[in-house]
Amino acid sequence: MFKFEIIKKSKRSKARVGKVYTNHGVIDTPMFMPVGTQATVKTMSPRNLNEIEAQIILGNTYHLYLRPGNQLIKNAGGLHKFMSWDKPILTDSGGFQVYSLAHKRKVLECGVEFSSHLDGTKHLFTPQKVVEIQQDFGSDIMMPLDECVAYPCDKKQVEESVNRTTCWAKESEQSIVNSAQNGALFGIVQGGCFQDLRKRSAEEIAALGFPGFGVGGLSVGEPQNQMFDMLDIVTDILPEDKPKHLMGVGFASDILGAIKRGADLFDCVIPTRLARHGSFLTLEGKTSIRQSRFEKDFSPIDPDCDCYTCKTFTKAYIRHLFWAREILAMQLLTIHNLRFFIRLMAKVRKEILDEN
Repeated sequence: MFKFEIIKKSKRSKARVGKVYTNHGVIDTPMFMPVGTQATVKTMSPRNLNEIEAQIILGNTYHLYLRPGNQLIKNAGGLHKFMSWDKPILTDSGGFQVYSLAHKRKVLECGVEFSSHLDGTKHLFTPQKVVEIQQDFGSDIMMPLDECVAYPCDKKQVEESVNRTTCWAKESEQSIVNSAQNGALFGIVQGGCFQDLRKRSAEEIAALGFPGFGVGGLSVGEPQNQMFDMLDIVTDILPEDKPKHLMGVGFASDILGAIKRGADLFDCVIPTRLARHGSFLTLEGKTSIRQSRFEKDFSPIDPDCDCYTCKTFTKAYIRHLFWAREILAMQLLTIHNLRFFIRLMAKVRKEILDEN
């Protein structure tokens, strides 16, 4: 069922408009996907997500494996039925979460051994197990186990992570159970900020023939220009007719620059996390609703935004809710922040389609 169609290529950059066809619907690209770490996008119901026109969400394999468990989700009929979301779902491998819990894990040649952050129990993620977990979820797009390294990082360590990521990608591909109901497994490119390692990783992963690709190990502290340089290298090598997901990037300037360099899909917790801490997003950047200047501001967050928050409420009211510690404040800011990115993606698609 999985297919990627390029509708139009930009004449000014590597940007393009496309469609990703999955078992649970079509995704227009470029597209930003809200992050639903634990089978929910924080403060948002599926109805909220449909109202902001979200086309795909991301789930987290590490967290969902630990709680409630992949077997329970499988018994519920898969992740879509479990959370009442009937559109596409991408699940990551959990590799980044394991990487971020450095003091709780040990990288082995066969996989990653880690201690649960919930109860300290020991677990082992192997390439095969991570694919099996995601197949239990019924994910539309699956990510293989990979090794993400920190920035900055010693080149020898990055080279070892590239070797391991390629090896695990091969094992992941071999463990796929072919079925029309199963999702597509993407390959992931690593390589840190070393040009030769990025090039090598992209060549090795591209050679495996995955239907799509993730670009990992970026947006981990490196300067924006380095991220763009690495992405340029990767997208020049990966097959043009396959979708490319730049993982974990969530600021507007980063996403817009990445689209020009050939990236199609994006995800990040930034819009929901900022909302929970009282900040809203516009093209000018992030702004805190807590500021005293908004106390008597009866204008919407963004008069040009068509989201429920901006059409219905004022800055003064949302500020009041936030200082009163009302949950509604977080939900209203989340609605706006996610809609901001989805509107931005629609604007970019229109600009490319309107090019002469």
